[in-house]
Order: sequence, then structure tokens, then C-alpha cells
Amino acid sequence: MRLRALLETDALGLALLGGEDELDRTVHRVMTTDLRDPSRYLSGGELVLSGLAWRRDAADSEPFVRRLVKAGVVALAAGEAELGTVPEDLVVACARHRLPLFAVHESVAFATVTEHVVRQVSGERAGDLAAVVDRHRRLMTSGPAGSGPDAVLDLLGTDLDLRAWVLSPTGRLIAGSEAGPRLPDDVCVRLASEQLAAARGDRGGPLRVTLDDRTTYSLFPVRGGGLTGRTVTAAPQAAQAPQPAQPGPGGPGTPASPELRDGRDGRDGRETVLSDWLLVVEADAGDWAEERLDLLYGVTQLIAVERDRRNAARTVRRRLAQEVLELVQAGAAPAEVAARLRVAAPVLVPAPGAAPHWQVVVARVDWDGGGSGDGAAAQALLEEILVDPSSTGPEHSDRIAVAHTGDEAVALVPLPAVAGEHEGAEGRGLLADVLLESVREPLTAGLDGDGRLTLGVSAAVHSAEGLRGALEEARHARRVAAARPGRVCAAGHHELASHVLLLPFVPDDVRRAFTARLLGPLRDYDRRHRAELIPTLEAFLDCDGSWTRCAARLHLHVNTLRYRVGRIEQLTGRDLSRLEDKLDFFLALRMS
Repeated sequence: MRLRALLETDALGLALLGGEDELDRTVHRVMTTDLRDPSRYLSGGELVLSGLAWRRDAADSEPFVRRLVKAGVVALAAGEAELGTVPEDLVVACARHRLPLFAVHESVAFATVTEHVVRQVSGERAGDLAAVVDRHRRLMTSGPAGSGPDAVLDLLGTDLDLRAWVLSPTGRLIAGSEAGPRLPDDVCVRLASEQLAAARGDRGGPLRVTLDDRTTYSLFPVRGGGLTGRTVTAAPQAAQAPQPAQPGPGGPGTPASPELRDGRDGRDGRETVLSDWLLVVEADAGDWAEERLDLLYGVTQLIAVERDRRNAARTVRRRLAQEVLELVQAGAAPAEVAARLRVAAPVLVPAPGAAPHWQVVVARVDWDGGGSGDGAAAQALLEEILVDPSSTGPEHSDRIAVAHTGDEAVALVPLPAVAGEHEGAEGRGLLADVLLESVREPLTAGLDGDGRLTLGVSAAVHSAEGLRGALEEARHARRVAAARPGRVCAAGHHELASHVLLLPFVPDDVRRAFTARLLGPLRDYDRRHRAELIPTLEAFLDCDGSWTRCAARLHLHVNTLRYRVGRIEQLTGRDLSRLEDKLDFFLALRMS
């Protein structure tokens, strides 16, 4: 706002004592101080309010005013309550330095002036930014070119003093203001987890989360198709009335919109929230005016346009993966599959002309109460999971091709060939557990109480002939992961050459009968005598039947260990010196 507007507001009761030629200066913020030197707390553009407690005699006015001018202060408003009138020496000092000076009547509280200035400045900034956002929206929706979410976040920082970031559903940083600091990785993951948990609980944004009792963040979901759960004033549609607040993790929010509960494009709403981006604002939106909330929802709509544009850019990679997958599943000749791979390689492989190895990753989302997703949710999650955790920015899937068929998603992942390498690619490439390290926490929060994500990874293959086997290998590994507890599980190809592959597929009644027959007598004996035969058996097998190592591990005398093993053999009728009986005990313990 301009200084002239302060004089035109009768409720403020300000009197101009000097600086008539400077009334077109713009006020950006207001500060109240009685420090002799407040310059360290000034950043320029302030209207300074002072009760003059810093003034002991006339000589103090000149240095005080000089410090204000050097700091870029727009004007000084001096209160009359302390001295009854504004001293002449202060009027002269302000005139000398061309600093506009107002007198604040003793009946007017500084808080009244402050509230008026803050309200006017915030309203003007919001209006200006809304116009910029609306213009930027039209530019972005008119074609594929655009400056991306970073430019919008820069506007929030410069025009509203709001630090903001855009995160993926797993907490990967997509965009942030260039002028602001990077949001720490652990904070990104925690905020994404909170948002997914809130969305799963049918609570919409803005969600307010306070971390470590220090910093409060407001979280706004950025949904595909331009849907944000709220219509914005700057958009062509009329604004909707605000919904009543409901409590959520870290603070109240607004109820989820119908499209969140019912899904978008006919999909289950639980699936769509797993692919939503997230706008994080370092501020507490609980006491924001309706206009500012509408503005932030407008920003989410703008970012959603960019998100959809980036998503559309993956179409070619998805189509290539779909074509290769259909050929492999149909049992096409290796030469036909190889020809299709040659078409895909220039798009997917960074080094032109490289003959890559390929890995296959299969993912599936299953919902509690029966039923599985249509593959689209698994596709979006798999595209996110396969991103290098150290990468940033929305163009993260340039080398990722993910198709979906039925209820599963299948990724074709290229591994550029290493010079001199032929068949030995099995020792490198993607590892199942490593893939989930950075995404397990937020996805567990998003799926808890609703569903599960299971993922299988094949070994690397060097030719089209190996893709069919790699696909089946990845599917087998995913089924192994599905037999494990937990909301987010993965298994790799190296586990398929072990007994681990067999155990999950043993029928439950067979497992119970087998373990009861071998371990039941030992459990009963332990319960009656506290003999610890089961822990002894586990340690004995883990030490490969070595008496000395097992006794040392259990802190027992060897004779005591021999007595316990003898009791195990007596109760079960087995001989722990025989390989077959050792193997039976080993499997029984694993299945129990």
C-alpha cells in the first residue's frame, strides 16, 4: 500500500509532519520498535512505529533517523503518548533525510495501525499474485511449454513471503523456490507420510503438521486432472463455500472432496491418492483468510496442470513397454521381440547404440476386503519407486518404461552394457530391498488399513530370448513377497534359488501338521519345565551342528548342551546327526 492511503484512513488518525513529496512510497511491511538501533531487524520497505522511548535528548534523533534511512525504511510514525507531542528535533532530522514522518495520536494504539497495514498489504499481494497465477495458468494450459512449478513457487516466495515445495507421493522433492533452502529428505518423507495417512482416512487438505514442536507446515494435495478438492476464485468457476474443519494428524483440515472418496476417471479413490503430488507451505494455514486459501488452491491447480503435462510425456515410454510386454506374453518369436527392443532402446537407454541388459520388475496393489487394483495405481507407484532417490525434478522417468496389464504393473528397466561384459550381469542392477528403502515409510502410511504393495525383481538378461523368463521370475518373486507380512514388501530373483521360494506356497493345513508333529512335543516340554529346547535347537542348527560353537553361543557347558539335544531326540524320535532330520527341523522352524 502507499503512504498516501494511510492519511486517507480517518480511523488511524495520523497527522503528516513532513515528507509530502514522498507519499507515493510503497509500504511492504510494518515494524514497532523503541531500540536505539533497530537496523539489524529491518530489511527495507517498512513503516516503523515508535513510542520514542529511545530518545533521551535532542542529539539522539539524528543518528536514529540516519539508521532508518540507511536500512530502507519507507516512513516513521511517532507516538504522542510518551512525550505529548513529537519533538522538533525529530521533525528536523526526518526532513533532512527526506523520511516521511507521521504523528500517531495518543488515542490510537499501534496495534490498530499495524493490523490495518498488514491487512491492506496482504490483500494487495494476494490480488497481485492471483492475477499472476491466473495468467500463468492460461499460458501453461495453452500448450506444452511452460516454466514449471519452480516459477510458481518463486512467486509465492517473492509476493507472499511463503516458502513452498512440491513433493511426490513418496516424499521425493520435485520442485522448490530457487531462493529458498532445500527441504531436508527426512522432513519430505515425514510430510508425505502424514498426507497419505490423512488422505487414506478420508480427510482433505490443507493438513497442518508441526514437526519437532518447532515448524508448522500446511499440506495441499495436488491431484491429477486439475482436481484439487476446491474451486478457486481466480478460476472461471465460482468459489465453493468452505467446508467445516475436522481434526487430523497435526491439525484440522477440510473434509475430502467427493472426487477423492469416489476416485477419478472411475478408479477407486484409494488408488488415486497414491499418485497425487503434494504442495508443502511452511506456514500455519489455520488462521488464513478465505482469499489466501483460495489462492493456494489455485496454485495447486496450476501445478496439477504441469503434473498432467509431465504425465502425458511418459506416454511413449509406456506404449513401448506395453508393446514389448504383449509380445513376450503372447510367446512371440525372439527375433520379433528383439526388433521391438531395438525401437525402444534409443528412447530408454542414455548411451546411443548401447546394447543393454534388461531387468523386469512386477508390482501389484491389493486392497483389504478382497479385490486388487486395475494396475494403474501400481503403474504410478512403480514409476515413482524406480526413480533414483538422489534425483530431483519432475522429469524423473525419462528412462523408465512401465506398462500395466490386468491387476499388475510391469517395468522394463534397461541396464546399459559395460565394456567387456557378456553374460555376467546378474551381480548388478536393481535390488528388491534397496528399491523400497526410501519409499517404505510413506507408502506404508498410505496403505495402512487399506491395502498392500508387493513387488518382485528379476535377474538381468542380455537378450530378447531371456525376457519371458525374466517376466515369470519377477512374477514368482512378487508372489514370494506377497506371502510375507507387512504393507510394502519386495523379493528378488536371488531368493528363488532357495527354500524361501517353496515355503510360502505350502498349504496352511500341511504347515500346521508338519510343525506340530516335530515341534509340538518340544514346546509342551518347554512350557512344563522351562527347558528352552526350542532355542537350543535353533542355535544348534544355526551353528551347523558344532557342539563347541553352540555351547559358547548359549553360554552352556558342552555336557549340558548334549543333554538338551538328547532330550530333543528322545521327545521327537529324530536323530540330529542325520542330514534329513536336521533339514526337517530347519524347515519346521522356518514355517512356524
